[in-house]
Amino acid sequence: METSFSKHRPVAIWLFVGVGMLIVQVLLGGITRLTGSGLSITEWQPILGALPPLNQYAWQQAFDHYKEIAQFKYVNSHFTLSDFKSIYYWEWFHREWGRLIGVVFLIPFVWFIYKKRIDRTMIKPLLILFLLGGLQGAIGWIMVQSGLNDEDLYVSHIRLAVHFISAMVLTCYTLWFALKLMVPVKEILAQPHLKKLNILLLAVLLVQLVYGAFMAGLHAALAASTWPDINGLMLPQGMFTQGGFIADITHNLITIQFIHRGLAYLLTFLILLWWWKARQMGAHTLLHKLHFIPLLLVLIQVLLGVLTVLNSKVHIPIGFAIVHQGVGMLLLLSLVSTYYVSRAKENRFGSM
Repeated sequence: METSFSKHRPVAIWLFVGVGMLIVQVLLGGITRLTGSGLSITEWQPILGALPPLNQYAWQQAFDHYKEIAQFKYVNSHFTLSDFKSIYYWEWFHREWGRLIGVVFLIPFVWFIYKKRIDRTMIKPLLILFLLGGLQGAIGWIMVQSGLNDEDLYVSHIRLAVHFISAMVLTCYTLWFALKLMVPVKEILAQPHLKKLNILLLAVLLVQLVYGAFMAGLHAALAASTWPDINGLMLPQGMFTQGGFIADITHNLITIQFIHRGLAYLLTFLILLWWWKARQMGAHTLLHKLHFIPLLLVLIQVLLGVLTVLNSKVHIPIGFAIVHQGVGMLLLLSLVSTYYVSRAKENRFGSM
C-alpha cells in the first residue's frame, strides 16, 4: 500500500519547483528595477500580452505609449527604439515568467486532482496558494500603473517593498506547504527556546528585506560606496534631516543605508547565537543537519552586500545586487525551514 508521504511526494516536488520559479521571478523583478525597465510596458494584457510586438509598426506603437510617461520625458528622452527594446524585453520576460508560473501551477493541479494525489485536506491550502498568486499579480500591475503618469519617474520604493514582501509571503507559504508534505512528523522537534529565537530572526529579517527593497528602489547604495565606514564616518552626516522621523527612515538614502547595514550586523549576531544553540541538537536530527545553513548564508549575504556597496560608484553593479537579493531570499527560506522543524508537533495541515 502506498504511504501518505510517497503518495504526496509528486505534489511536494511540484511545490518545490514553484518555490524555485518564484525565486527566479523575484530576481527578474530586481533586474527590471535596477535597469529601469519596469514602466516600459504601459498596458496589462494577460493573454494578448504574452507575445512581444511582432513588427516594426507594433514596436513603434509601444514606444509611442512609453513616450507619454514622465520616465521617458525626464530620464530617457534620448532613447532610440533600440534602447527601448532593451528595457522592454526585461519587463516582458518578467511578466512572461509570471504567466509560466501560473501554467506550471494550474496544469499539475488539475492532473493531481484527476490522479487523486490531492485529498480534501489539501484543497483549502492550495486555493489560498492560488489566491496569493493572483493577488501578487494584481499588486504588480497596480504598482506599475501607479508610475504611468506625467509626474513619477519611477514606481515608488514603498510600493516596490509591498510587492516584494507579498512575493516573499507567497514563496514562504509554498515552501511551508511542501515541507508539510515531505517532512515526517518525527523530525519536528519541540524546541521552545530555538523557536522563539527563530521567530525573532524572521521578524528582524522581514524588516531587513523591506530595507533591502528600499535600497534597490532608491539606488541608495550610491549615496555611500565605502565600508566599513559610511562616507568616512561610522555615524554618517545627513541622517534624520528629511523633515520627520518616519519620512527620514523611509526616504533618506543615508539613513536607509545606515539602518540596512545595522540590521545586517544584528542578524549576523543573532544567527550566530541561534547556530550555537542549535548545534547542541543530536547529530541524527534534521534540525542539526540544517543548523549551519542560515549562518553560511548570512555570512555570504554580508560579503555580497559589502561588494555591492564598494562597487556602487556611478551605477549599481547588477550582478552583485541580484546575487545579494537571491541569497537574502534563500536565508529567509532557510529560517522558515528551521522554524518548521523546531516548532511543536501538530496535525499535518493544522496551521494552514
